[in-house]
Amino acid sequence: MGFNRRKTRQIYIGNVPVGGDAPISIQSMTSCKTSDIKAVVKEIQRLRDAGCDIVRVGVPDSESAEAISVIKKKVSIPIVADIHFDYRLALLSIKSGADGLRINPGNLKNKEHVKEVVKACKEKRIPIRIGVNSGSIDRKRFTDSSPEALVESAMEHIRLLEEEDFFDIKVSLKSSDVPTMVKAYRLFAPLNDYPLHLGVTEAGTYNQAIIKSAAGIGCLLLEGIGDTIRISITGDPVKEVEAAKILLRTLNLRKEGVEIISCPTCARKEFDVEKIAKKLEGRTQNIKTYIKVAVMGCVVNGPGEAMDADVGIAVGKSGAVLFKKGKIVENVPKERILRVLLQNIEDFR
Repeated sequence: MGFNRRKTRQIYIGNVPVGGDAPISIQSMTSCKTSDIKAVVKEIQRLRDAGCDIVRVGVPDSESAEAISVIKKKVSIPIVADIHFDYRLALLSIKSGADGLRINPGNLKNKEHVKEVVKACKEKRIPIRIGVNSGSIDRKRFTDSSPEALVESAMEHIRLLEEEDFFDIKVSLKSSDVPTMVKAYRLFAPLNDYPLHLGVTEAGTYNQAIIKSAAGIGCLLLEGIGDTIRISITGDPVKEVEAAKILLRTLNLRKEGVEIISCPTCARKEFDVEKIAKKLEGRTQNIKTYIKVAVMGCVVNGPGEAMDADVGIAVGKSGAVLFKKGKIVENVPKERILRVLLQNIEDFR
């Protein structure tokens, strides 16, 4: 099941389609210095293995821009150069083979410089993300970071690119305030058909970030708004990809990986549900095939409540039962629960 998505034009970041009828893509950003090529390549490979589709790298200096050409030879995932303030770094990143640019209209203000960047992107067929956020809108023009200010800032920059006959554009309107972010995207969505990159910026550490992102990004996706997402989390960027996969799977937008259904536990539980569920989660993170697995602590929350699970375990006083699609297939000793579940999961791969 999916939702009626907003009709958008399709662009390509490298070989990854964004917009149109393409699956919603997952993005993240490297956390180490781009000039540290060995560290960046290692991080990008980890992100790719976790399920990331597009990776952004920070470009604060010429050494970082030049490093892109070397990084591109070592990884198979599209690279987007994140540019702030200095248009020359955008030009150098394009020359180095970046698959896309992210520029911020709040800090790349000289129209002639922007035109130079657009011309270079046009020649190389490189798309541009207009990345507006509440922390970098033009304070001389906008007194606060309202949703309306975010939208107007984006539209001004779009018009500048369109004047140069450039339309390979995607847009983000991020805020650390979820209601502001949601309203900005809602206001923007009817104005044109450019694909949208969704995200809550500066969302914080893991617990806060996943709640904020699920509320903001999830809300918009349910309304059919959004073509590519990044869940921003302070820390290891692989966590961003893992959270994004879970969010998209939860909304039935991308059915990938092992979905674990486990009961919240109560006085009826007959074994340590949390322990098994966490071990199972850790052992199955790299599985790409969609498999629904149930871990139930008692017979009340057994095959009946998890009848649509591909495979599951329910535990009673006398032992555990293994079930598939709601039908009990065998009895299992409690000490073999994890092993049996893993063996049955392997049958689906």
